[in-house]
Amino acid sequence: MVKKFFPLDKNYLLEHAQQQTEIELLTSLIKLSIHAYELKMNPLGLMDSFSSKIRNYQPGNLEPLHDFYEKLAAIYRFKCGHNQLEFLWDGADHINHYKKNWSETFMDWVTKFVQQDLFIQAVLDLSVFLPDYDAPQLLENRMQHFIEKNMEVKFVRKAESINLQMRKVAQ
Repeated sequence: MVKKFFPLDKNYLLEHAQQQTEIELLTSLIKLSIHAYELKMNPLGLMDSFSSKIRNYQPGNLEPLHDFYEKLAAIYRFKCGHNQLEFLWDGADHINHYKKNWSETFMDWVTKFVQQDLFIQAVLDLSVFLPDYDAPQLLENRMQHFIEKNMEVKFVRKAESINLQMRKVAQ
């Protein structure tokens, strides 16, 4: 079943490009989070069992981060995606164009996100420390709250569908 996050969520080429880059981008997210953790929490590089577990982690199961990725992809389609194909004067095909733009935006967003300790902790909890937790749904809810707070959007469930709405920010 294809999830539509907003009524005009019909840029299927962009969505396909986002699906193709998911594994690569989520792996980069985990590596960036581990690097940010080490810079902030262990700048001397001291090794104990906790730090060793984080440093030696190899991304495998990315499923717990899938919902986070899917929501960020929907926000990108909502804010930046268009339903009309644009002319690409450099001769590139649209899938590669979308992959490049989406990957750049995703990495820009997560580079800003890893500046916050709670985000780093949430990513590490959903990847490195997931087997230690009994309630991964709570961790996924923490990620959704982080998205809604930082991306100025709200996900609303209505009768078996999810709608994405822009949230007004008081100035």
